Amino acid sequence: MTNLVWFRQDLRVADNPALAHAAKQGKVACLYILDETEAPQGRPIGSASRWWVHHSLKRLEKSLGGLILMRGDPQEILPKVVKDVGADGVYWNRCYEPYAIERDTAIKRRLTDDGLDVKSFNGNLLFEPWEIETQSGDPYKVYSAFWRACLKLKVEAPSRAPKIDVDKCKGLGDQLEDWNLLPTKPNWAKGFENDWSPGEKGAKQRLQEFLEQGLEGYGELRNRPDLPNVSRLSPHLHFGEISPRQIWSAVNLATDAEPKLSKDGSKFLSEIGWREFSHHLIYHFPKMTSENWRSEFDAFPWVKSGDELKAWQRGQTGYPIVDAGMRELWTTGYMHNRVRMIVASFLIKDLRIHWREGEAWFWDTLVDADLANNVAGWQWVAGSGADAAPYFRIFNPVTQGKKFDPHGEYVRRWCPEIAELPDAHLHAPFEAPAEVLKEAGVELGKTYPQPLVDHAKAREAALHGYERVKNSG
Repeated sequence: MTNLVWFRQDLRVADNPALAHAAKQGKVACLYILDETEAPQGRPIGSASRWWVHHSLKRLEKSLGGLILMRGDPQEILPKVVKDVGADGVYWNRCYEPYAIERDTAIKRRLTDDGLDVKSFNGNLLFEPWEIETQSGDPYKVYSAFWRACLKLKVEAPSRAPKIDVDKCKGLGDQLEDWNLLPTKPNWAKGFENDWSPGEKGAKQRLQEFLEQGLEGYGELRNRPDLPNVSRLSPHLHFGEISPRQIWSAVNLATDAEPKLSKDGSKFLSEIGWREFSHHLIYHFPKMTSENWRSEFDAFPWVKSGDELKAWQRGQTGYPIVDAGMRELWTTGYMHNRVRMIVASFLIKDLRIHWREGEAWFWDTLVDADLANNVAGWQWVAGSGADAAPYFRIFNPVTQGKKFDPHGEYVRRWCPEIAELPDAHLHAPFEAPAEVLKEAGVELGKTYPQPLVDHAKAREAALHGYERVKNSG
């Protein structure tokens, strides 16, 4: 008996419920499908994600001992592969994007009608989105109440890697190199290689390093982009190289061993809770992936994007903390979470460019691009989402830089052209005296850009726009 496991956002062997179930039944054929179809509400993975997938699949294939690679529409490919390998059952771990649910439901119906045993499992979340509900049976719309409800439930223990009798299916499928997932010339992903180790082994190492070096002080220091007190587990989590159950278990073991870490551990796990909440939201409110969750925000007078959007994308806004974040993103495929909020606020509220433009840029350039997290995060900053920041909360990029990068180490790393400026003027070069700029070798408008906008005036314009939102509600 051979059973087919369809890998998606679960590129690991340990704590993989679909793989474990198949392994118990007998021989296992493993399949990954690169789906590049433009499904409703969906889109192909972004450029940075393609880089990650290449390396992750390479390592997964080695771990499994055999992996069929196919490219195209899963609804067409799966029935064909089932026949080719003679599968009796097909198993996968669930995805929660609206288009994925619709697609998977159709596939499950077809395969079941063909007489196959078809099962799906929860391999990507602590709790299923439909398991957490209010006393009236409704989905949660406020994070704090949602997470309190989650904490009352028991998290299942992660399972070990099963013994697998893999059907290598030689001659079936594509060669990974033929997919051309990696950039060629120019190789814009060159900087990724020093920062990331895609794959299950890399995910476990990253978690261990965080527990040993970054967890202590996390509650306070996680907001500092100049310090290493963040986990950087987000891409590993998105592609399922590590499960949230594994993280939950490891953090609790660490805090049990060192009780002084309990507060920091709880804070870190609450960030895993934000990921759960984001998936809860897109499951219950699928339209939010492309529309304002709060429809009254449709009245906001957005500015048509153009040169300002390009300047933001390239880290040429004239506001150092914003530019540092955008350059970090382009160079490493990642951006510190505090800085993500700052650059998003700048795009939405200073430039008044629609959050969808920023979300699309993040989708293409982030190695951790995740539909639920990405959409929920951008709508949170815009004020249009569930439990979002109030509309009048408009980050001042200068004060944010001074507060969270007080010694300027983050800005100096990513904006070396202004590195010689003293701390007092680093986050606002446009306010520095001429002699200070000259001594630092900075010529505004030439070596470093003038500000795209005057923040104070931009803030007033944004608040005026939000008045239209209030009046339309």
